[in-house]
Amino acid sequence: MLQSTIARIRPLEPTLFATAQAHQDLQTKPRGSLGVLEQVACRLVAIGGGNPPRVDPARIYTCAGDHGVARQGVSLFPQEVTRQMVTNFVMNGAAINVLTRTAGVDLKVVDAGCLGGKFPDHPALVQRKVAPGTRDLSTEAAMSREECVRALENGIALAEEAHAEGIITLGTGEMGIANTTPATALFCSYLGLAPQDITGPGTGLGADGVRHKAGVIEKALALHGPTIAKGDPINILAALGGFEIATLAGMILGGASLGKPVVVDGFISTSAYVAARAICPLVSEYAFFSHASAEPGFPAVMERLDASPLLHLGMRLGEGTGAAMAIFILRSAANLYNEMATFSAAGVSSGE
Repeated sequence: MLQSTIARIRPLEPTLFATAQAHQDLQTKPRGSLGVLEQVACRLVAIGGGNPPRVDPARIYTCAGDHGVARQGVSLFPQEVTRQMVTNFVMNGAAINVLTRTAGVDLKVVDAGCLGGKFPDHPALVQRKVAPGTRDLSTEAAMSREECVRALENGIALAEEAHAEGIITLGTGEMGIANTTPATALFCSYLGLAPQDITGPGTGLGADGVRHKAGVIEKALALHGPTIAKGDPINILAALGGFEIATLAGMILGGASLGKPVVVDGFISTSAYVAARAICPLVSEYAFFSHASAEPGFPAVMERLDASPLLHLGMRLGEGTGAAMAIFILRSAANLYNEMATFSAAGVSSGE
């Protein structure tokens, strides 16, 4: 499944961008006056093969998993919070529930690898547990390659299921106590960044806690140095990642293979994107970065990716909250493209 998915991902047709911009230049506004919205619309047109851009219906998958590295004291919160928050999600009590309702976006919660057994069945919950939490990445590989591929293929299956249900746009979200640690390790390994430069507070660590966390990540990078040096992106993800991160990486690959816009949430979701990009660089053409995470290392990540997020709101919650808000931006761009009058149709004089 993974290899066939990668093989289906195609580059966007460059001429479609120019065609889309030419259409917008005829609309009743000064050329380029809608800024990033025009750029978003052009990319949506290209992703859609030249057809009028569509965004809805949209769905966010909030994938949850636990991490063995939590036992190293890299988070203020106990691991049981991951499972408790999954229950909160399905009971509509979390920020992501409020924002998806507000934005008119569907939400599915995924158990990608939480501690404990199976959750009670619920219409909003997708049961895709690979294992009850990863191993401690600072002492051994977080996942076997087989587990990692299974998680990637679970994510591909999520994209395919959404496609079968008529979903146009996919959004990423996550939950996992201690998951800023594997995310930071992945940024370091894939992008050549240093732990001391990009390690942040996560759930709210103080300065000493951040230094300790950076040290744990440095230890993990040294331990897995031979794997990182060989450059196999799946083995790197297996060594340093998490089940929810790998599942989201697979969903990003699957979405791109199906020609869907994929809206990437914040710090953790971007680490899943970076893994997907290492596996297949063409996913970059389908991804929109929703918001600038307040994690202090995020600007360095965006610089390495030569990317700019749509929103700057000082958020660092995760769950898919930034993606929910950014999907409205994509919807606005598409509606402007499709519904705004041209100068000739409106009987308005155009500029010279």
